[in-house]
Amino acid sequence: MLRVGLTGGIGSGKSAVSAELARRGAVVVDADAIAREVVEPGTEGLAEVVAEFGEGVLAPDGGLDRARLGEIVFSDGERRARLNAIVHPRVAERSAELMERARESGAAVVVYDVPLLVENGLGGLYDVVVVVDAPDDVRVERVAADRGMAREQVWARIRAQAGREERLAAADLVVDNSGTREQLAAGAGELWEALLARA
Repeated sequence: MLRVGLTGGIGSGKSAVSAELARRGAVVVDADAIAREVVEPGTEGLAEVVAEFGEGVLAPDGGLDRARLGEIVFSDGERRARLNAIVHPRVAERSAELMERARESGAAVVVYDVPLLVENGLGGLYDVVVVVDAPDDVRVERVAADRGMAREQVWARIRAQAGREERLAAADLVVDNSGTREQLAAGAGELWEALLARA
């Protein structure tokens, strides 16, 4: 089983590449989805987040107000570290369970979609590290258009993540996403062939 670490900064198109690989037969373990799962209403994770950051991070329905929490942690490294200390161990535990399930199912390629792979020094956990790359200004415009996020908020998140050069330096393979959606799909197809060859 080939273990692939897939990463890219906010707005890079990492999720689109992940979806293309899943469509072609990869088992995808999505760290963002797991991070949401471990702080759902009724979980210990959410209770710890509220104890740390206060009731103000809750939405009216009792779930986590991710936008509000993001405003707090992306402007304060210390508070972000406290959030990570709550969420990351839970994500790691759940990810390990899903990886084991994939191994038992006989999957040839398992893609672990992890935004903070470089920031958390996780490259060594994978057989191959793939970086989805796009220029910062392209990423800002994408996120502003797709998610309606203020450009300054997008820049704050970019500054809180690894720089483009640092991320590229960690890559075994790079998917360029500075072009169209069609070009990205073609790049994902080439990536899939390369991963199958390695598997």
